[in-house]
Amino acid sequence: MAVQPEGTPCWADAMFSDVEGAKSFYGDVLGWTFGEASSEFGNYTQAYADGKAVAAVVPPMPGQEGQSQWCLYFASPDAAATAGRIRDNGGEVLMEPMQVGDFGTMCLGRDPSGVVFGVWQAGEHEGFEAPPEQPGAFCWAEVFTREPEKSDTFFPAVFPRYTAQQMEDDGVDFRIFNITDAPVLGRMKMTEEFPPEVPAYINVYFSVPDCDEAVAKATKLGGVLRFGPMDSPFGRFAALSDPQGANFSVIDVTSTQGEMPKLTDV
Repeated sequence: MAVQPEGTPCWADAMFSDVEGAKSFYGDVLGWTFGEASSEFGNYTQAYADGKAVAAVVPPMPGQEGQSQWCLYFASPDAAATAGRIRDNGGEVLMEPMQVGDFGTMCLGRDPSGVVFGVWQAGEHEGFEAPPEQPGAFCWAEVFTREPEKSDTFFPAVFPRYTAQQMEDDGVDFRIFNITDAPVLGRMKMTEEFPPEVPAYINVYFSVPDCDEAVAKATKLGGVLRFGPMDSPFGRFAALSDPQGANFSVIDVTSTQGEMPKLTDV
């Protein structure tokens, strides 16, 4: 797939203390296969859905051991310029732009509400190869934060192509960021239902052909069901944690119910 417009989610990876365990879990739940570990790049291992690159797993670097979590990367034509905007708008650059061989340049940032994310300036590696509706592919992502006003200001400032729409629902504080009218990222306010020790994060969704079947596989293998399965106008979905604590969601986009929510430009 071609290089994506600036601000488009373009890649996802996660650090796992037990990489083989992660490969076994996601292989069973999402149907992923895995390439050879790249020792030159810290045993970074790509995952594939039907032969197309969809994500990667990697062991933690010394000193970075901790709970596993998925990191979503946003496309940038100039990672250094994006890093500058992260700083200028109250965020923090956790890893300065670093060239990764001929693959591209990466950077890690944190928004003012605590959400960690990545930036990817493509070289040979342009990002996701599978379309979002393909089983096993990255499909969608949402920023979960207790301080939505901070994220709502920050992300459009860092990624200037973003426009925003707010869902008209008194019970849910949800916003969608678009690029040329195409939705690319959601933002959900974390309620008191989230334990206080759960930090702000980006939740990634992967497509599955059957949500309930994926949940059954995940929980049988030691995953924890956090929410759902639930029907929605976007598909039947569920939120899970894998056995090493990384949060993610699965969604069957072919099974939709209900009317699309009303959105207001903001």
